[in-house]
Amino acid sequence: MNEQKLKTLIRQSPELTDILKINTTLNLPDSWLCAGSLRNFIWNTLTGKPPFDHDSDVDLVFFDPSISYEKTAQLNQVLRQKYPQYNWELKNEAQMHLHNPHTAPYHSTRDAVRHFPERCTAIAARINPQTRQLELFLPYGLTDIVHFIIAPTPYFANDPEKNIIFNRRLTSKNWRQKWPQLRLVATESTSLDLKS
Repeated sequence: MNEQKLKTLIRQSPELTDILKINTTLNLPDSWLCAGSLRNFIWNTLTGKPPFDHDSDVDLVFFDPSISYEKTAQLNQVLRQKYPQYNWELKNEAQMHLHNPHTAPYHSTRDAVRHFPERCTAIAARINPQTRQLELFLPYGLTDIVHFIIAPTPYFANDPEKNIIFNRRLTSKNWRQKWPQLRLVATESTSLDLKS
């Protein structure tokens, strides 16, 4: 699968098309659908499962230092009430660096996506506000996702505290139950074995 094929698959998904259109109506700056919403869609497609998983979170991110954590939570609640068919998780990346140790403030949503824990999770899509065309952001490409590889981004691989967070995520997410072909590419400080 390449970027063009992924764009075609996204356009063919009624749910993802709907979510991307809803995202444009929010008028939030630097706003993208990202992370597990897209990663799981790809893994499900490649393994013959229904592509859109209604149990998965719909991860929408934006960047606006003027919008508070409380206001973001209110916006998320509005989304859940207005579009209850989706499990909305709206995050303002202007604040999310506070949730990770040794993380400087992000400069944009793209900067935040680059800092996600796994390379396969660092993926985002939106309808470009200027061109009205589907746009993808793939800072680590598609190789990990399409080959079912879980590897930390450089920011998590090179920091012992963040690597602990990476390992905890792998344990808590239990992705191998759904996608048994997943494999971990370990770093020196990665101790979790997905094959066990």
